[in-house]
Amino acid sequence: MRISVSSDMDEPVARALLGQLRDRGHDVVTFGALSAGDDPQWAACTEAAAREVAAGNADQAVVCCWTGTGASIAANKVPGVRAALCTDAYTADGARRWNDANVLVLGLRLTSEPLLKEILDAWFAAEASEDSEDRENVARVDRLDSGRSAL
Repeated sequence: MRISVSSDMDEPVARALLGQLRDRGHDVVTFGALSAGDDPQWAACTEAAAREVAAGNADQAVVCCWTGTGASIAANKVPGVRAALCTDAYTADGARRWNDANVLVLGLRLTSEPLLKEILDAWFAAEASEDSEDRENVARVDRLDSGRSAL
């Protein structure tokens, strides 16, 4: 799977993220502080990684900033992106399963390496639900992206 990754800071957990993704066999493209000469501002690097997903150049993205909130806000401004700030494995599983999230958002401040592994395990093990109510909710979000009423 091709995954775009961004971080506004070159923190140990961000480096661990790259290692874990590569160890899982993913093709990783980096942005921000993880890519020499790239713009490390959270809004810029998050947008770049999220746009890769929206354009179909990446299957998913993992974006990081200190708390995760800025990266979450920025990623969700890109049409076609459903970004979820996940602080534990249960939330990561639910984000993939019920929300069909295609961008995982992590906060560098609170994510330890063992927690990172748990979150990634859950994220990659889960698949989008085929339940009609879940699919309709995702379709409503897609309509919001296109500027159409979700009603």
